[in-house]
Amino acid sequence: MITIHLQPHDPTQAAHSLQVQPGQSLMQAAVDANLPGIQADCGGLLTCATCHVVVQGDWLAKLPTVSSDEDGMLAFTAQTREPGSRLSCQIMLTQELDGLQVSLPANQY
Repeated sequence: MITIHLQPHDPTQAAHSLQVQPGQSLMQAAVDANLPGIQADCGGLLTCATCHVVVQGDWLAKLPTVSSDEDGMLAFTAQTREPGSRLSCQIMLTQELDGLQVSLPANQY
């Protein structure tokens, strides 16, 4: 099991910390936990941008490079794209990502 931390857009709200099995996407882990803030309308097929997250700090360097398909979909996020913006369906959870911290946008639409 690894722990991931998802910070709601409102910084006064506590982060959601989830214990999850490696081998699934961050999006799937959030959806399985009924976490508000990740809509995942396409179910992880990389055809929407409703699983947008912003990866915090040094965690971004631990992720694979953004694919051209993901880069294209990031142009359609409801919240302005930031340097750490990623689609959570494209973040596969590994043991190396134990402690991962991401922020959720104000909305996905």
